[in-house]
Amino acid sequence: MTLHQHRQPGMPFAGWRKAVSTRAAGTEAEELTAPLTVVRVAAVTRLLTAFIFLWAFGDKVFGWGYATQAGKGWIDGGSPTKGFLSHVSAGPLEGTFHAWAGSAWADWAFMLGLLGIGVALASGVALRVTAAAGTVMMALMWAAEWPPAQHLSNGSPSMSSNPLVDYHVLYAAVLVTLAALGAGRAWGLGNLWQSLPLVRRNRWLL
Repeated sequence: MTLHQHRQPGMPFAGWRKAVSTRAAGTEAEELTAPLTVVRVAAVTRLLTAFIFLWAFGDKVFGWGYATQAGKGWIDGGSPTKGFLSHVSAGPLEGTFHAWAGSAWADWAFMLGLLGIGVALASGVALRVTAAAGTVMMALMWAAEWPPAQHLSNGSPSMSSNPLVDYHVLYAAVLVTLAALGAGRAWGLGNLWQSLPLVRRNRWLL
């Protein structure tokens, strides 16, 4: 029965009205439940993605023995960018990345990017800014690995699994999707953030 369905002959008006009202309430509940479910699923995805960035930050700072060996963390004097950027061996920006490797500004920009994106995702605030910053970071990392190359600069096979779409592209897409869904509203500070006067005047800060 829809809201526009006519009362059947012989049906009491009160019964018809109750049936229509009940169906309308159920429809409204479904419309409200579906977006909430989507937001909650997005919130789980947001927290998992936050963990990826925050773990990478912590490992590079303290050298937890995974991607960064113990004793070679940033806090021990190691460089978060030197190892990766100095080994770039494909793509048009190979020389540029070699020049950036180990420089103080590159280390700080990379680490602040990891921390900022991780904290923003964990708290659920400024997801649009986070998506933009994260996309730039992922684009640079994609360019450093340069998946389109079939061979490295020394002639050896690149072993690229996909010439266009790799995990950096996927991460960027996830960040944009989380921002579009407003994933900070569930299990986060998104509602509080968007109610701030500064954010209400500048919607790009959402």
